Amino acid sequence: MRVVCLDLEGVLIPEMWIMVAEATRIDDLRVTTRDIEDYDELMQHRLGILEDKKISLADIQQIIGQVSPLPGAVEFLNALRRRWQAVVLSDTFVEFAGPAMEKLGWPFLLCNDLVVDENQMITGYRLRQSDGKKQSVEALKGLNVEVLAIGDSFNDISMLRAADQGFLFKPSDAVCAAHPDLPRHDTHEDLLRALIEYR
Repeated sequence: MRVVCLDLEGVLIPEMWIMVAEATRIDDLRVTTRDIEDYDELMQHRLGILEDKKISLADIQQIIGQVSPLPGAVEFLNALRRRWQAVVLSDTFVEFAGPAMEKLGWPFLLCNDLVVDENQMITGYRLRQSDGKKQSVEALKGLNVEVLAIGDSFNDISMLRAADQGFLFKPSDAVCAAHPDLPRHDTHEDLLRALIEYR
């Protein structure tokens, strides 16, 4: 049996924080895990900006409610799910994910939670577990299934390494340079072909 684990942002949908950066015209929110490897450092950076600019959860939800899947992503995910089980492993938050999950046909998702105060201001976050993507892959492998994994950023690398085979999808040059042995694919069609041809 095969399970395919996928990152969400950058693989199936655009980066939601970049959407927020564009809508609010705050360039410092464009930074993602392609730029900063340490997730807590990245989130503290984001939370500081949200507090300073008085941007609430409702403000962000209004922006990301307009998210659309990347071209070809729905067809890719549907083709995957006709062959194997698919699990979306993301560092996003339950409070952000709903619109994207609906447009992707409600795939199985594991992600994190936000801490929100009475004024709907985001004050922190709760990880589902430390290094949750890697832990999820290892748990699936413990069930004696073959796991293939797809990601695009530094925060996906431990997941890709833990899988039977990891694949990079449209990674940054920095990610490619740091991990040149991981196969890279730049279209969903090529990626699907590689998954089908694996072994």
